[in-house]
Amino acid sequence: AAQGAGYRSCRRCRPDLTPGSPEWDVNADVSGRAMRMIADGVVEREGVNGLALRTGYSTRHLNRVLTQHLGAGPLSLARAQRAHTARILIETTEMPLIDVAFAAGFSSVRQFNATMQEVYASTPSALRASRAKVRSAEAAAAGVVKVSLAVREPFDAASLLAFLAQRLVSGVEGFADGTYSRTLRLPRGHGQVSLTPTVAGQVECVLRLADLRDLSSAVERCRRLLDLDADPVAIDEHLATDGLLRPLVAARPGMRVPGHVDGFEVAMRAIIGQQISVAGARTVAARLVADHGETIADPAGPGPTRLFPTADVLAAVNPEVLPMPRARGRAIVALASAVAGREVVLDRSADRAEVRAALVAIPGIGPWTADYIALRALGDPDVFLPTDLGVRQGMAALGYAGVDKQRAARAELWRPWRSYALMQIWTSSRKETQ
Repeated sequence: AAQGAGYRSCRRCRPDLTPGSPEWDVNADVSGRAMRMIADGVVEREGVNGLALRTGYSTRHLNRVLTQHLGAGPLSLARAQRAHTARILIETTEMPLIDVAFAAGFSSVRQFNATMQEVYASTPSALRASRAKVRSAEAAAAGVVKVSLAVREPFDAASLLAFLAQRLVSGVEGFADGTYSRTLRLPRGHGQVSLTPTVAGQVECVLRLADLRDLSSAVERCRRLLDLDADPVAIDEHLATDGLLRPLVAARPGMRVPGHVDGFEVAMRAIIGQQISVAGARTVAARLVADHGETIADPAGPGPTRLFPTADVLAAVNPEVLPMPRARGRAIVALASAVAGREVVLDRSADRAEVRAALVAIPGIGPWTADYIALRALGDPDVFLPTDLGVRQGMAALGYAGVDKQRAARAELWRPWRSYALMQIWTSSRKETQ
């Protein structure tokens, strides 16, 4: 709306470089869902009609809702997203400007130049000339893009990376020297990413992409994997009002909830991990990848080279041959079939209540698994798991030895940020057992 009215961001304080609004991660309404899809590039790939279809509204009604709530329709919001992505690439990479144009989602260089002039009152060449050079041998390689991801501080990167490292699936993910790496399945091709938190309050993101047009989607997925758009100050202030959580928040400010780069993968791994250890779940998931995943034939660099199996592939598998109990195997295939048939959508654009109802209707998927999927795949900031063993142990260590109903009742004090309270308790429980 501000851009449409002719306003431009200040060139000194640069508010356009701050992380995305946490409101789109909190809100489960149509505006929040649409904004998450726009950030993931749905309008670029499927148009406004595709965006409307995914939200379950007509194009006209969706435009009316977004204009009422945000002051702009989906085309204007997608245009602003393209301009923002382009400016990041102009100022943080040495990509040729013509590549920047198409990587950001513009259909032509002329459209790119006109939009940047209108939004930022400057040409792409002038924007690049105004910043320091960032060339490196790695960043100059074909298909390799190095981007600095902005972070709201405080940021407890150590706990977040420890969570991911403990659950690494061989071939798909890796962790070494403070850098988390993994493969990416993107709308137009595959990719590899390395993510390294820095002391400067940013995350260094090195992407190797088969198709540069996937850049915007790849960056968005990395941001939601690390929960970079959360508002840690507001969350910590709220949770610290309860004396039970106050010492945890003080010890680990800026806790994040690990997200995902592929909601289907998270859901499969949640089912695999039912009633077995984390190490056991890693082993089974690695076998699933080895048997049914794909290998990146032309990796652009070192690191993991296996892609997690798609829903279409697992939907066609005989559950009897999967390396797990039969009931769990049948749940894997049933959910894969539902996702392949678009009966269930496992990303942050989905209606959370509808997805949860669909999940628990599948035999072999109970409330714990459905809520864990909501926590990580759907990005629900208000999930709590009172029956979880780690929660029981963690709250007992804090001196709260109530039963499940009492733990759930206490957690009501932590709304709407129960997911972050859950991560604080889980992390505390892990520290106590080390």
